[in-house]
Amino acid sequence: MKKSLAVTGKGGCGKTTLAALMVRALVEAGHTPVLAVDADPNTNLDAALGVKIEQTVGDVREEGLQKIESLPAGLTRTEFLRLRTQEALVEADGFDLLAMGRPEGPGCYCFANSILRGAVDQISANYACTVIDCEAGLEHLSRRTTRNLDDLVVLADPSVRSLETAARIVKLAATLKVQIKNCHLVLSRVRNGVPQLLQEAARERGLEIEGIVPDDEEIRSLDEQGKPLIKVSSENAVFLAARQLLETIGWQTK
Repeated sequence: MKKSLAVTGKGGCGKTTLAALMVRALVEAGHTPVLAVDADPNTNLDAALGVKIEQTVGDVREEGLQKIESLPAGLTRTEFLRLRTQEALVEADGFDLLAMGRPEGPGCYCFANSILRGAVDQISANYACTVIDCEAGLEHLSRRTTRNLDDLVVLADPSVRSLETAARIVKLAATLKVQIKNCHLVLSRVRNGVPQLLQEAARERGLEIEGIVPDDEEIRSLDEQGKPLIKVSSENAVFLAARQLLETIGWQTK
């Protein structure tokens, strides 16, 4: 299995939690190492996974632009950017993490971004599974700083307003240069099942709810204490939901 998946949706709906627990499920299923990509400039995936990011791809880009005139003899800017991107990888038990970091500042980034796209593509090609935690919306994908995707999981909280946001994301995804094979709508923080009203609202917007992630006290407690979310118990309802969702969309975890 060689597949790539991204999790997106409106802010605060639990994207990072779901992405982190999907990484754990894939690691436990033996698809190692998994590549986890934090595509949100406000990096949080490292904390959820219990590791520490020291440098992001955005930092590498800025460093490359600053050092363009002072690189060691024989080292091209292309080689420098690719080397430093590889060094930005955080290696952990069963997975590696790469943080994309901040978007471009003022100035011309065309060349640097082109090289970085190639470097990230080259890195991710070495992994059987890639899980991307996107920022709210699809800005990361629209900048084309990642490879094509097998699956895009659009996460929404159980409200009509959030479903409207999800529908816009799915519509936008169809217009991007990044090829996305399948989009999946998932409801997060669900209590006592999905109301019929929301099921009908989803269908009215051309969507089908393919999975739910329950509201969960253990996750909330770990988050409040600043502990890694990947450390939830093996029978945790959110972890089991993440594993089941992977199975539902065709990723083997058992």
